[in-house]
Amino acid sequence: MPVFPASLPAPRTPDPMDAPALRWGVMGTGWIAGRFVASVRRHTRQRFTAVASRDAARAAEFAHRHGVPRAYGSYEELAASADVDVVYVATEHTAHLGCARISLTAGKHTLVEKPLALDAAQAAEIARLATERGLFCAEALWTFFLPRFDVVRQVLGSGVLGEVRTVWAEHGEHFAAGHRILRADLAGGPLLDLGTYPVSLAVSVLGDPVEVQASAQPHPSGVNGQTAALLRNAVGAQGIVHTTLFSDTPTSAAVAGTHATLSLPGPFPQPGEVLLAPAGGGAPLSYTEPRSGHDALYFEAAEVARCVRDGRLQTPLRPLSDSVATLRVMDEIRRLCGISFPREGPGQGASRPPAP
Repeated sequence: MPVFPASLPAPRTPDPMDAPALRWGVMGTGWIAGRFVASVRRHTRQRFTAVASRDAARAAEFAHRHGVPRAYGSYEELAASADVDVVYVATEHTAHLGCARISLTAGKHTLVEKPLALDAAQAAEIARLATERGLFCAEALWTFFLPRFDVVRQVLGSGVLGEVRTVWAEHGEHFAAGHRILRADLAGGPLLDLGTYPVSLAVSVLGDPVEVQASAQPHPSGVNGQTAALLRNAVGAQGIVHTTLFSDTPTSAAVAGTHATLSLPGPFPQPGEVLLAPAGGGAPLSYTEPRSGHDALYFEAAEVARCVRDGRLQTPLRPLSDSVATLRVMDEIRRLCGISFPREGPGQGASRPPAP
């Protein structure tokens, strides 16, 4: 049985300023695109050389506001630009596959905002295309690139928890009328925007489930309002995940083992605290970092730059196989709950392609 440690490990995250400077193009001009550009500019040596939108005026306004030299009225123009090394896809979810295709086909390394795609079949297509083209590609699930989660990885790898029996994770936010998450035509509802975080954590710890149970409640806008799921792996360990857009919730998580429990006070997907408590009681250990919120998006950009420099086509922090595995589980949750997204018919939420 592992000895309970005297302290938690320090994160091994390299200095983002040491990552080589690459030239970035941004597809999309929304909320997350602006925060990504601002964060990456503040904390790394990366350069933003172009932005594109299907609305040329929006691209021009974004470029002016963020000091980006070139603005394009089509994604194809940006992908063809000679001064773009990496494309960051920050469009609405329904355009992720199309934009990834454009970028990868044009020979650009690609970072796609989470979720990688609407479902596992689309995600597997992106992964195959990146592999065939010999290009870097990853899902921008920023949580897994944070120093906080490097501490989590080290704790899980140490065996100090004993046999992991339970993963519990939830993410809830209240959204006012008019927000895009309430639009069915944009694959709205909490599952892709919020649920990606708890489902990804559960799958990364427990592996692919052999059984999924799920229940959902609709929202008056016509999208799914909240979803709860129970995931069971081959040895009987359970993941309990929940996501809602009805209410603000603690958005916390825990991984419980036979010897200790690791807790992530909310909001667990963001920078914050890691707690480790021995089973049966005792003083917990803690790791703390500034709660900098989305200003920490730069960690994923720095990892992309390091991977491109080193000739790696994927990052070990969020391999494409993990992104596909997460979407396979969410496909099954949607199948069980009768949730469909645009261009899908009955039953299509259950696609189960092989992992790349």
